[in-house]
Parts: sequence; structure tokens; C-alpha cells
Amino acid sequence: MDTNEKELPKIDLPEDWVIGTDINKDLLALYTHYPVRLKCEMFVLCLSGEVNALVNLNEIQVHPNDVITLMPGSIFQINEIQGDLKIYFLGFSSEFIERSRHSHSLLDAIFLTLGRPAIPLKPQGAVMMEKYLQMLIAMYEGFNEKIRHEIAPNLYADIHTGISILYQTHQYDKITLSKSEQLCRSFMQLVTQHYNQTRNVNWYAQQLNITHAHLCSVVKQITGKTCADVIASMVIMDAKSQLKSTKLTIQAIADSLNFANISFFGKYFKRHVGISPMEYRKL
Repeated sequence: MDTNEKELPKIDLPEDWVIGTDINKDLLALYTHYPVRLKCEMFVLCLSGEVNALVNLNEIQVHPNDVITLMPGSIFQINEIQGDLKIYFLGFSSEFIERSRHSHSLLDAIFLTLGRPAIPLKPQGAVMMEKYLQMLIAMYEGFNEKIRHEIAPNLYADIHTGISILYQTHQYDKITLSKSEQLCRSFMQLVTQHYNQTRNVNWYAQQLNITHAHLCSVVKQITGKTCADVIASMVIMDAKSQLKSTKLTIQAIADSLNFANISFFGKYFKRHVGISPMEYRKL
């Protein structure tokens, strides 16, 4: 990963896949309270230390023996780091993902991990995964880039199949959610997928085949937030990320988030952040 401070907010990888253990506390601290967008896809195994982070709309607490799956396009920020971190990571670059974009295993993984990027492993499971990652590190360091390029597709398929199985068999899936919780989760998934296309709450209600009033009531009951607040959380996180991580004009960022004009975007941003987009970029 490029640790040049000017490039930090846009995270990608320089080759098809990269694996290692060099994500330390000092590196993660650079992202504290600072939203960034992943262009690449990352799988992380935490063996010691704890991290509190925000991934899209979800606050997560990463504990030892947790596996974290971060899909391309995820917006995250680090809130707090505790203890001595020991973290393994495996990532696939945006260029490689683009070439593999029709992978069924990727689509399965996106659906399964949406809303719950971190799941715990039993101690013996964490030991097995650490050994597997150590083997991949040895392969990565022992092969040249040409061979790493050739084995990438099989590795990519194997990792996604494993992650899908892990999520499908995890006890989280056995927890029975109430109808309200299921509805709220479906709404969150839709927002994650479509916030940059529409902020119209009624559109989301129509997709879920319920009334606007019912959706608002359920989301408020489960999250304590209004539907508009939930949508705004994603829009603002994306806007902040683009303002800090790209040289795009304010107009281009407004267009990417489907605002009618730059004035509307500026007022929306200031209402939720307290300062204008340009003022935020200069911070």
C-alpha cells in the first residue's frame, strides 16, 4: 500500500494481489476519524489488539481472531485502536477485480458480508487461517510477479469460496431476526447499493413493497435514526472521501452523487457537516 500521505485516502494495490502483515498501529492511526474509500478488496485476520471502525453505515469492533472482509467501494474510517496489533491482510487490486467482475463468488461474498464485515473465528480456526496466510506469504515472496499474476484467478476464486462458506456456516446466520430487523437490514443494503443514485425515501419503500410511513417507523425504531439520516450518512461519507482523496471538482463530486446542481450539493453538505465542501477540503 502507498503510504504517501497525499494518496492515503484512496486505497488500492500495485499488483493483482498483495499479502502481508505490515498493517500496524501507526499506519491505521493515519486513518483515524478520516473516511477513505477502498478501490481494492481486502481480507484481514486480526490476531491481537482491537480496532473500532466505521464501515459504510456499520460501526464494528474488531477483536482477536476476527476475520474482516472489505468489499471494493467500501468507505471506512478508524475510530480507535487499542493494544498491540497483529494483523494479516490479503488484498486484490481494483484492476484485477475489474477483470474478474462477473465472478459468482464475488457476488456471493458481497451479499453475505454486507452489513457485517467482521465475524469471529474459534481459536483453532484462527490458527488454521494464520497457517494458510503464512503459506500464501511464502508463495508471494517466493514467486516472481509473472507467476503471481498467473495464480491470481485461482487464488481469488478459492478465497471467495472460502469466505462464502465461512459466512454461510457461521452462527450469525442461525440467529432469527425479527421482521422489523430484517426489513431494516434490507433497507440498509439498498442504501449501500443506491445512495449515489437516489436519496428519495419513497423509492426505497417501493423497492421493499411497503409504505413510506411504515419504512420510516421501522427504521426509526431499530436504529434511532430517520431514513433520511441513514441515507445522508452514506452520501456524506462518500463526499468527504472524494473531497480528501481526489482532485475532482466540487461539481464532479456533486454529479457523482446525483445532485441536481453544485448549489444543492453545497447546501446539503453544509447542513450535515457544518461547513461547505470547499472548507472541508481545505482542512
